[in-house]
Amino acid sequence: MRLFYALIFLFLFTQCSPLKQYPKSSYAWASPEINNFRALNKVEVPENALLFLGSSSIRLWETLAQDMAPYPVIQRGYGGAHLRDAIFYTDALLGDYQPAMIIGFIANDIKGDPADESPAKVKRLFKFFLKQIRERHPVTPFLWVEITPTKSRWAQWEDIKKVNQKIKAYCDKTDNVYFVSTANAFLNEKGLPKTALFVEDQLHLNKDGYALWSSIIRKEIEALLD
Repeated sequence: MRLFYALIFLFLFTQCSPLKQYPKSSYAWASPEINNFRALNKVEVPENALLFLGSSSIRLWETLAQDMAPYPVIQRGYGGAHLRDAIFYTDALLGDYQPAMIIGFIANDIKGDPADESPAKVKRLFKFFLKQIRERHPVTPFLWVEITPTKSRWAQWEDIKKVNQKIKAYCDKTDNVYFVSTANAFLNEKGLPKTALFVEDQLHLNKDGYALWSSIIRKEIEALLD
């Protein structure tokens, strides 16, 4: 009987999941970093930590532990992350931790690529990702960081802005889910990205960019936890 119910659950999951259009091979590229997370999950056991997960801006945040002290942190960022693969690898990203808060930032679902998702699809993926997180952590505060405007993806900014608006609207009406607005801080008086806050690729933050980003995010964390 248990096997019967398990098969029913698997069938319903595959039918309802927004991943059903993607073959498993779509996620293979992330396996080395994900396997490293699985290994770290066995040896890193901080209690009441801030769990940061997402794309390369999380992975490259070299001063994360320092910026968030005295809160302990767990850093689970990997290069090129999309919401669809974060959904596929949610178990490895969450581990068996009991964090004080989960903070997410994923910015690659729209980047000027033929495989880009629509803003509506990105919202659907976000909702499903949050659903999976809530299955393990039903009441843990969840903080989602707004996608940053960058010169390298300025041509896609209008669609990215729609993603931010849709996700913010969903967060605002969902219990214990919060949206951190950061975009305006990275735009100059002409409404263009502040290039001095990014490294040469004009996609990833430099030291000054991280200092600004972390100050905004930390302020929101403190308001919720302190």
